[in-house]
Amino acid sequence: MNKDIQYGGMAVIEGVMMKGKNKVAVAVRRPDGDIVLEKEELKPLSPKLVWLKWPFIRGTYMLIISMVLGVRMLNKSANMSVEEEEEELSFAEILFTTLTAFILAVFLFIILPVGIVHFVSPFLRGVFLQNVVEGTIRIIFFLLYIYLISKLEDIERVFMYHGAEHKSISALEAGEELTVENVRKYSTLHPRCGTSFLLTVMIVSILVFALLGEGSLFYRIWSRLLALPVVAGIGYEFIRLSGKYYHLRWAKILIAPGLWLQKLTTREPDDEQIEVALTALKAVIPGHTILEERVSVDAVLVKS
Repeated sequence: MNKDIQYGGMAVIEGVMMKGKNKVAVAVRRPDGDIVLEKEELKPLSPKLVWLKWPFIRGTYMLIISMVLGVRMLNKSANMSVEEEEEELSFAEILFTTLTAFILAVFLFIILPVGIVHFVSPFLRGVFLQNVVEGTIRIIFFLLYIYLISKLEDIERVFMYHGAEHKSISALEAGEELTVENVRKYSTLHPRCGTSFLLTVMIVSILVFALLGEGSLFYRIWSRLLALPVVAGIGYEFIRLSGKYYHLRWAKILIAPGLWLQKLTTREPDDEQIEVALTALKAVIPGHTILEERVSVDAVLVKS
């Protein structure tokens, strides 16, 4: 495995999306038991915009790209999981869906916590204490959100595929042959998980927002929105660093809260779900083939 390439992915509807350096693939288990796979080349925004890869800037860029790609792959997986293909979302529809999700997240995790703290601020002395309370409220909302959606039956299966994604990537990073038997023994938790990233962002925000000082409710809300790229950039670099040195004691201590949180967003997958995750992962590894006779096609059907 090329150590310079960090593979990642996400659980989708009855399947898994995997992303490599230049490719993205989504594999889905259909009701008849077959696995359908689609893959495509990743096109960078512009090779000339090298500053998008700079530390503390690439975090915001990757967050935006991941949101848009995630919506696309969720839509694609929904179509792939049924026998009849439906029309996929247009770019405008994907953009609208992404913006709607972003606005709802801003309201729940920024506007609401800020509003609550603003009105009780006379009882909280000091900017730092106010931000600690604000950050605590934000984390409580986040945990409640995850807990509530985890009770939905369909989400339970998504969390199982999430676990299969983590197990498969861990096996790859350990240099194992990518078989169901080898993957099964690995943990459903992974240091570079998006769940850990979100928790890291919320913790970092306490420190960053404390530097913004006090002000009106309007100032508090907009100052935090404008500071989000800074928070996301710091959080992204932390996740990259901890993912690289997760085997060291200091890194294990720092990433522990994120791993604990993943116990809410992952479940132990069955062998069929691991097989789906491996199908997607193998499709984005350079030189690796799923079906030798169908290497060049964009979509293949893998029989169980």
